[in-house]
Amino acid sequence: SGAPEGSREEDFSVACHDNPLGYFEAGDFILQEQRRDDFARQMGQWERDGWSVAMAFHSQGEIDRFRELVHAQHLASGFLQPLQGSLSRGFTIPEARIAILSDAEIFGRYQHQRAQRRLRLSQQRLTSQRQASLTEYNYGDLVVHVDYGIGKFLGIRERETDTRGGAKREEVLEIEYADQARLFVPLDQAHLVSRYVGTGRKAPSLSRLGDKRWSRTRKDAERSILDYAARLLSVQAERQTHTGFAHPPDNKWQWEFENAFIYKETPDQLRAIEDAKQDMEADRPMDRLICGDVGFGKTEVAIRAAFKAVMSGKQVAMLAPTTVLADQHYHNFRERMSDFPVTIDLLSRYRTDAQQRKTLQAMAEGGVDIVIGTHRLISKDIRFKNLGLVVIDEEQRFGVQHKERFKDMFRLVDVLTLSATPIPRTLYLSLMGVMNMSTIETPPPNRFPVSTSICPYDERTIRAAIQKELARQGQVFFLHNRVKTINGVKRRIEDLVPGARVDVGHGQMQDHELEEVMGRFVRQETDVLVCTTIIESGVDIPNANTIIIDRADRFGLADLYQLRGRVGRSDRRAYAYLMLPRDMLTVGDARKRINAIKQYSSLGAGFKIAMRDLEIRGAGNLLGTQQSGHIAAIGFDLYCQLLKQSVSRLKGESVGDRIDITCHIDFLATNEAQYQQAPKGTLPAYIPANYMPEARLRITAYRHLAEATSVKDLDELRNNWKDRFGKLPDAAEFLLTATELKIRAAHQGVAALEIREDKLMLTKKGKYLQINGRFPRLEGKSQAKKLRHAVELVMTLS
Repeated sequence: SGAPEGSREEDFSVACHDNPLGYFEAGDFILQEQRRDDFARQMGQWERDGWSVAMAFHSQGEIDRFRELVHAQHLASGFLQPLQGSLSRGFTIPEARIAILSDAEIFGRYQHQRAQRRLRLSQQRLTSQRQASLTEYNYGDLVVHVDYGIGKFLGIRERETDTRGGAKREEVLEIEYADQARLFVPLDQAHLVSRYVGTGRKAPSLSRLGDKRWSRTRKDAERSILDYAARLLSVQAERQTHTGFAHPPDNKWQWEFENAFIYKETPDQLRAIEDAKQDMEADRPMDRLICGDVGFGKTEVAIRAAFKAVMSGKQVAMLAPTTVLADQHYHNFRERMSDFPVTIDLLSRYRTDAQQRKTLQAMAEGGVDIVIGTHRLISKDIRFKNLGLVVIDEEQRFGVQHKERFKDMFRLVDVLTLSATPIPRTLYLSLMGVMNMSTIETPPPNRFPVSTSICPYDERTIRAAIQKELARQGQVFFLHNRVKTINGVKRRIEDLVPGARVDVGHGQMQDHELEEVMGRFVRQETDVLVCTTIIESGVDIPNANTIIIDRADRFGLADLYQLRGRVGRSDRRAYAYLMLPRDMLTVGDARKRINAIKQYSSLGAGFKIAMRDLEIRGAGNLLGTQQSGHIAAIGFDLYCQLLKQSVSRLKGESVGDRIDITCHIDFLATNEAQYQQAPKGTLPAYIPANYMPEARLRITAYRHLAEATSVKDLDELRNNWKDRFGKLPDAAEFLLTATELKIRAAHQGVAALEIREDKLMLTKKGKYLQINGRFPRLEGKSQAKKLRHAVELVMTLS
């Protein structure tokens, strides 16, 4: 509408300011008295000054929780307006005396996790990321070709090959065999090649092309694998024959409990939760591994499963490898379930003998619902009245004897295992499908990878790293794993960074001393914590975003990964410094571990770390002496493929064989060099190097393309590429369309497909398919439309 005559329009602007409650980084006002007082004080001030306050809550459950807080603090509620909606952070407009708050600020949770966006990640991407760890290879790596055996990967090159339509250039994998023989594998057959992982450090001999020994070796392995698969399944079947407790479907309390979760679940976190619930509602004991990176939400999966078990009248035991982690889980569980009638107790060396005896009695009498503890929970004096669920956190930290004890104690109860870097045997059984696995690989919103530096021990670097972190009001872990010299390191850091508040924590301290040290660090009363690996598992301190690891060469790969995971748990960029001896003479396995932790610095790399650890150390006696011989002979990856096929066959399931069809289309160019020399109108059908610059990524992409057996697989692959690399170029789209044509033809029983001079020639059972005695002709003004028409024609076959 126009302005009245004689008036003039003026710009209208509002100055928005951060609200005072937005500076709290963590905690919960309902649970922390200081925060409750701060909240009440600010509300009272706004009420006296005549402000209006609106609050955006994600759910009705949060509104109800807020009203309880207002009632408990005796606040006037007339000027407070709770609304249901999404808001990432609050703000104030002082001139108008208006405050708009978000639920994250009201409840004081980590605000970086309240970003209201879902990362779209299909199941295909999750699967492909897991598989990629076994399929990626670099120059000089030993690889295994299904048909030709063990060779050395020499890279990707362009090579001219003869075809029916004449010579053409294409990208190939070059593999060296014995006597310097070469094998060239087209990229679209990359799925036949995998990286070699043996049983130890000794490298195998290269296979000889044209020799029948590889064929015999593979057949011997296949026979043994089939026998082993049968034994493996019999063990699983024995567990499955036991009838467990079938938990009822979710009730109203479960819905309210889950709805009160104030973070946004990631898609694969929701999938993991649903997987666990379905297992629990079945009448067979659950045995599921939740594999997810540090800070990706595994604990919430366990919390919801535990709550479901309690709602079914069952008790829950949660085992953690360290006292510090058990104590943290105890507080997290209590915080999450504070609004519900769930009794939670702790059993660890933080408790006195009298407290432990009282807890043991309550467990035996059913007076406690959830018990969280360390190895103490598997002692012989432990008795539960009605145990229904066991959660094992960081299972790679428990020894073999502990795991055997688990099996004896928990044979008929549901077992949920959590791990960021699963031990090889657990990883292996999960890959085989013998143990059910859910993978959480979507990072929380606004989470950054940890910037990892490898450097010689240098005090100037240490000083600069600490000062940089303290300048942004952060905290630092300095890991020195020798108790004898740890106090000297503390004094040296105090000299290097005067004014820094430095503390020491290690496992040989008295329980109350260690508890006080960790408490001071959590409360940000300490700037630098010089510590041993007591912090390795689960310690969650979002304000600590720099870790310096002294003598990083002395740690295993999984250990380094866990330690690095102590930082980077907020929306700030985190830094990890791996300090090596000054002469940098670290060689062998230690150097490989350091390089691997540097290479796998992306979010969600835990699965790849576990696979790389397996490669460095070898599969060893993973499955017994006899099977180790076959793993050494054919490689771990091919062994896994063959065993997975054997398990599927014995279960009567589809093996998921790849599409095998001969295909030639005269107007398609399958690589860039061929396209440059092709006549006008030729369609490019390949993955351009400028779309996926890294050769290993293109190898993996072609491998996944070859493994696609349905149009749904192609759709997921398309979404995966789009999500990772951006909009697909025409060449990639035409490649997917051509692959769709092959898949649809194969599903119709077609053995060979050729398009020549706009004629579609299909061979089925040794005969050409014709219409009225002629080959179908493709219609369309462009080659792209003709390719699409070919797909439509194949779909009409019966």
